Amino acid sequence: MKLNIVKPRQGFTWVKMGILVFFKQPLALSGLFFMFMAMASVLTVVPLVGSAVALALLPAATLGLMAATERAAAGTFPMPIVLATAFRSGKDKSRNMLILGALYAVGFLVMMGITSALDGGQLAKLYLVGGKLNKEMLETEGFQGATFIFLGLYTCLSSLFWHAPALVFWRDVPPAKALFFSVVAVFRNTAAYLVYGLAWLAVFAFGGVIVTTIAALASPEFAAILMLPFALLMASMFFTSIYFTYIDSFSNSDTDSPQAETTPV
Repeated sequence: MKLNIVKPRQGFTWVKMGILVFFKQPLALSGLFFMFMAMASVLTVVPLVGSAVALALLPAATLGLMAATERAAAGTFPMPIVLATAFRSGKDKSRNMLILGALYAVGFLVMMGITSALDGGQLAKLYLVGGKLNKEMLETEGFQGATFIFLGLYTCLSSLFWHAPALVFWRDVPPAKALFFSVVAVFRNTAAYLVYGLAWLAVFAFGGVIVTTIAALASPEFAAILMLPFALLMASMFFTSIYFTYIDSFSNSDTDSPQAETTPV
């Protein structure tokens, strides 16, 4: 297995491919994402424990959505069972995926613990228990500081787990090594991932302008109705694009990715 060093403009390509492939199977891919979100919402009904279980299942769900993208790109309709891909290929892969999920949940909860020291647990309670975000909370210095610390820590956690589910499942890499290879891949391709993130921000902003324009031309109530399907659409396309960041970042040989430099890992 080799790590590919891609050019910064590849970040745009990842976004473009995610959008194009999503629209090959929009109902299937958005439906699969909705199914995962619905299952996670049901789990979070159980205080604390449910949220932890939902977090632990996120790497497996990400792998399932990547597998769905692979099938959609090949012209195949991804069935709902694809979400369980991580647990349908033997005990070893299932165990490693569960280990990966447990590590993710622990890492996320540790982050929540760190932010709680700054805002008295407001951000952690909002995420793990639920509640409403109000103006007074946003104006609190402790909450603002906790939010910025959380964003920084979550960027680090995401780098560790970005490619880890795919490496564990498709490359048979042990969880600890998968985390290491994932963060190295993101670090070595920082420019491409920065372009990728900025491009998605631009897409989200453009979509927001469209919704705002509709609100101005029609009514705020109609715009509010559009917000949920819009958010679902954007999130589904984003998760679709993750698959392309993976296949461009790793290859089996120097000839697998002719536009990238390769480094053994």
